[in-house]
Amino acid sequence: MKTIIKLILLGASLLLGAILLSPRTAEAVGFRLPNQDPVAIARGNAFVATADNPSAIYYNPAGITQLQGNHFRAGLYLVSAGVEYTSSGSATAKTDGTFQPVPQFYYVHAPEETDFVLGLGLYAPYGLEVDWGENNPFSVLAQKGSVLYACLNPVAACQIYPTLSLAIGPTLNYSEAEFKRAVGLSPGDSFSFNGDGTAFGFNAGLRWQPSSRWAFGVSYRSETKVDYDGTSLIAPYAPPTSTGGPLIYPQFVVAGISFRPTPSWNVELNVDWTDWNRVNQIVFNNTAFGNVALPLNLESSFMYEFGVTREFAAGWFASVGYFYSENSYPDANFNPILPDADLHLGSIGFGRRGPKWEFAAAYHFGYNASRTVSGSVPGLADGRYETLNHALNIAIGLKF
Repeated sequence: MKTIIKLILLGASLLLGAILLSPRTAEAVGFRLPNQDPVAIARGNAFVATADNPSAIYYNPAGITQLQGNHFRAGLYLVSAGVEYTSSGSATAKTDGTFQPVPQFYYVHAPEETDFVLGLGLYAPYGLEVDWGENNPFSVLAQKGSVLYACLNPVAACQIYPTLSLAIGPTLNYSEAEFKRAVGLSPGDSFSFNGDGTAFGFNAGLRWQPSSRWAFGVSYRSETKVDYDGTSLIAPYAPPTSTGGPLIYPQFVVAGISFRPTPSWNVELNVDWTDWNRVNQIVFNNTAFGNVALPLNLESSFMYEFGVTREFAAGWFASVGYFYSENSYPDANFNPILPDADLHLGSIGFGRRGPKWEFAAAYHFGYNASRTVSGSVPGLADGRYETLNHALNIAIGLKF
C-alpha cells in the first residue's frame, strides 16, 4: 500500500507540472508554507472567510460552494529566503538565497443544479530548505536541511443551508527529507541522511455568510506523521546504513471574519494557530553510530493576518495585506537548521477575473531585523539572526 501511494503521488506531481522540483523553502513560520495563491497572499493570507476561488481547497474547502461550473487554477510561488548570522565574536554565515519554485494546482467541479461540489488540489503545505554551507561557525549543529511535502487533496463540499457550507477531504502526502551536519572529530567529516515516506490526513472547513456584508470561516488541517525510510552516512568513519525516523507535521486551525462595507471593498482578519508543541525531535534510528537525535522542542504559535481588496470595473482588483508570525523556536533548543523568528510580512497584488480566464499576481516580503539567541545548548547557536525573504506568486485560472 505504501508503495502504491508513493507512486500515485509521484505520478500526479509529475503530470501536473513537477511539483517535486523544489518545494523546499525557508520561512519564519516553522516549516509551514501558508502561501498557496496570489489572491490570498496579496491579502496577507487573510482568506479563510472569503475563499472564493479554487485555492479554497487549501485555505477553506467550504468556500468552493461559491463556484459554478468547472474551474482549473495553476500557480507558481517563487521565494528567496535569506537569513544572516553574526556571533558575539563576529563570525558570520548566511543561507543560500536562491529563488525556489513551489507550484500549486487546483480543480473544482460545481454542477449548477446541486448543492454538492467536488475539488482536487495538489500543493505543498509544508517545506523547508536551509543551506548554511559546510564551513559555518555551527557546522556540528547544521549544514543543510530540506523537507519536501507534496499533498494530493480531494475534497467534497456541501451548501447545507443558503448561508452555510461545510467541507471535508482526505490528504495523501508524500515527503522527502535531507539533513547534513559535521561530526566534529576531524576536518571534513559529516553525518547525512536522505529518506522519504508517506502519510494520511484530512482537512475540513466551514463557511457561514449570514448577509452580503459579513462572512465567517474556519479551516482545519489534521496532524500527520511521516515515517521516513532512507540511508545515513557517517563519513569517513562508516559505510552507508539503512536508517529511518519519524517527523510530525502539526495540526493547524485558521478562523476569520470578512466584512464588505460596499460591494467594492472586502476587509478580512484571520487568526491562525499551529500546534508546533507536538514537534519535539527527529530521531535517526539505526545509524552506524546508533540512534542520532535532532532535538527541536518547538512551541505552538499564532499568525495574525489582515487584508483589504478593492474591486474595480471589468473584473480588475487590487489588494494589500500584512501578517505577523510568532516565533515557535525558543532559545534553549534553538538549532540554525530551523532559523525561526518573529516575522513581519507585507504584501501587495492585483489581478483580473474575466468570463473565462482570470489571473493574479502578488509580492510579499518577510522581515526580522534581529533575533538574538542566547543560552542555547550547547551554546554554538548563540548570536544574532537577521531575516529578509522576498517572494512572488502568479496564477492563472480557466472556467469552463
